Amino acid sequence: MTRICIAGTAMTAMGKQPAASVKSLTAQAVSAALADAGIDAGRIEAAWFSNTRQPMLEGQNTIRGQIALRAAGIEGIPVSNVENACASGSTALWQAATAIRAGLFETVLVVGAEKMFFPDRPEAVAAAFMGGTDIHRIDDIHAAVSNLAADLVPEELRGAGTAGRSFFMDSYAALARLHMQTFGTTQAQLAAVAAKNHDHSAHNPLAQYRTPMSVEAVLADPLVVWPLTRAMCAPISDGAAAVVLMADSALPSAARARAVILRGQALLSATTRDAADFANHIGARTAKAAYEQAGISPADIDIAEVHDATAYAEIQQVENLGLCPIGEGGPHAEAGHTRLGGRTPVNPSGGLVSKGHPVGATGLAQIHELVTQLRGEAGTRQVEGARIAVAENGGGFLDVEEGATVVSVLEGAA
Repeated sequence: MTRICIAGTAMTAMGKQPAASVKSLTAQAVSAALADAGIDAGRIEAAWFSNTRQPMLEGQNTIRGQIALRAAGIEGIPVSNVENACASGSTALWQAATAIRAGLFETVLVVGAEKMFFPDRPEAVAAAFMGGTDIHRIDDIHAAVSNLAADLVPEELRGAGTAGRSFFMDSYAALARLHMQTFGTTQAQLAAVAAKNHDHSAHNPLAQYRTPMSVEAVLADPLVVWPLTRAMCAPISDGAAAVVLMADSALPSAARARAVILRGQALLSATTRDAADFANHIGARTAKAAYEQAGISPADIDIAEVHDATAYAEIQQVENLGLCPIGEGGPHAEAGHTRLGGRTPVNPSGGLVSKGHPVGATGLAQIHELVTQLRGEAGTRQVEGARIAVAENGGGFLDVEEGATVVSVLEGAA
């Protein structure tokens, strides 16, 4: 197959940015990604644009990418709009890479941008999350998931938690309880994951939160829904990220030393399964497909970014990626194996719970972090000797798993 290279990446600062817009965030990310690749906008032959919230929160739909990219100086080329829940950015990357492999283009741009913070419309922001599942079955899905291992909830905390929390937090909490019931995972192990990511983000100048947290502090944070506290859950975020993809044949010789190879990538959707069938989770199936395409095994992975919408999700995805056996993600994290300096560092960026989670940009922000790491440019959060990196990005929820998942395998320049 055509070898595909990531020639440039960029991301904005993540966080609650009242003065920012989808247009301004897009322009900032695009300008920086083009500069990182050492090219101008005239080299871009096609673009993919990822966003999920603008139609519901601003009323801008149908041609979001054409509008946002025109303000960034990109127009007159094919522009595709991509929406695939939290996996939108990585899905856009998958589509762009497929187009290069098909021989349609040599140099393309992939952008994800999201404006989620509207302090005057909290109800609208909350309602926007509900479309990420089957709305015709939402009551049945919520009831079925909420009843998973419900007897584990301490009696004094039943019914307690954050009012107006999203359907997704209830789902992650229920799946966390099932994991706890099945494998003995503890709330303290969930807190160890969150504390690790808050510690990592202290080294990331673009992260939404940059304050280290102890396990005790994570456990003491306000309860969202048991066993998840606020520090274990991804926040509302504004932000954007961009990636310049090139066929290897189009890569300028001066850019080869910093180019990163997109070695393998897979996109799958949910299947009907029992919640306790952990081995056939969408994340595990997608990882297997990506590894086969890339010709690697979990033992080859030096670093990973995973979709920790909650601390439990990181435990689940570390298992799905094969970085530890199924059921051992809790002790694996507690032992420090996923920390910087550990066996296989996970989410050195701070992950979604601390770096931030601007939904349409999240998958590309993961790619930006891994490219930065593979280039050896991550500063105090650098994973020494990183050569093979994996990103897992999931989105939406169908019954007991994400509706869509993308796993990407990257390789640094030799």
